[in-house]
Amino acid sequence: MARMELDAGQTREPLPVLVRVEEAARLLSISRSKAYELIAAGELASVTIGRARRVPMDALAAFVASLRAEAAD
Repeated sequence: MARMELDAGQTREPLPVLVRVEEAARLLSISRSKAYELIAAGELASVTIGRARRVPMDALAAFVASLRAEAAD
């Protein structure tokens, strides 16, 4: 597997813990509407902070893992 090396002086920002639903949709290569459908169906976990809905990064990984497990069955 190829490994990316950083040039001297470059820093890599840590991944955020939570992302907006739109960002989660982009990361999953799905539409914003589909992301909200998955959340409503309980297939993609999310949290609410005030009036803002956010998706934990680990929920994205769990969702993809569940898709892979389904495909293996």
